[in-house]
Amino acid sequence: MGTHEYFDDPRNADVQISINGELYSRDDAKISVFDSGYLLGDGVWESFRLHNGKLAFLDEHLDRLLHGAAEISMDPHRQREEIVQEILAVVKANGMRDDVHLRLILSRGLKPTPYQAPWVISSQPTLVIIPEYKRANPRRAKEGISLVSVETIRGSDKVQNPRINSLSKHNCIAACIEASEKGGDEGLMLDPHGFVSTCNSTHFFMAKDGEIWTSSGEFCLDGITRRKVLEICKSNGIPSFAKNFTLDDVRSADEAFVTGTFAGLTPVVSFDGVPVGDGKRGPICERLQGLYISLVEDECSG
Repeated sequence: MGTHEYFDDPRNADVQISINGELYSRDDAKISVFDSGYLLGDGVWESFRLHNGKLAFLDEHLDRLLHGAAEISMDPHRQREEIVQEILAVVKANGMRDDVHLRLILSRGLKPTPYQAPWVISSQPTLVIIPEYKRANPRRAKEGISLVSVETIRGSDKVQNPRINSLSKHNCIAACIEASEKGGDEGLMLDPHGFVSTCNSTHFFMAKDGEIWTSSGEFCLDGITRRKVLEICKSNGIPSFAKNFTLDDVRSADEAFVTGTFAGLTPVVSFDGVPVGDGKRGPICERLQGLYISLVEDECSG
């Protein structure tokens, strides 16, 4: 499972899941087949990490959720604070505190009949919150993943806005399938101009001559962890650049790593079957992992 490799936790069999503010057991948590999220992938989603009883970078994740809803002209029919209260309610109901991953799904709501037009709707938006005890396998943070280049590219916002967490995930799923067929844990996707953009489920960084590079950000999700890594670099005097670069640059990297809400920073030890650097987690990645963990601890302290 690459960066999303986790430890099974038997407590997840009994978690309570929130659907429009009502709690259901895992087996009973169901939505209608007429929900627009199911019928059309019409909606947005967000993920959160609960650490030390607090939701890490909550405001930024909510900003991204609500921006995504606005981008697809969807009114959540809930105030920001109401969404927060629904998240906190399901956390409290499950007695959760640490090593928790929450997936929030906001669809446009029920349809009276299967039909594309977003104004043909018969309910308010559906809000689902799935909390799970989910701890990333620490082995991956040290041993890393294999990355492969894929033919599937990230499109422009004239096709589908690549900077929001849309429920329509086919673009990333296609890249994921392609990466798996090539023996990789993640697929590295290019943008429409042939520059490195992002991975199918994470953001990509490389290190070269003491500098950190990541994509321009124009054709990838507005990553929170990506943003935090760039902030960490700036505050610690590590030269970092969001810029255009190519697969040839990646092949000459001294180090590489990927980022995401679930696992934080994960080293890339091979690219297209060739070791990156010495084929092990590099010192820059290891340092940034420590700085990111400290940032999360500070965010969720007290």
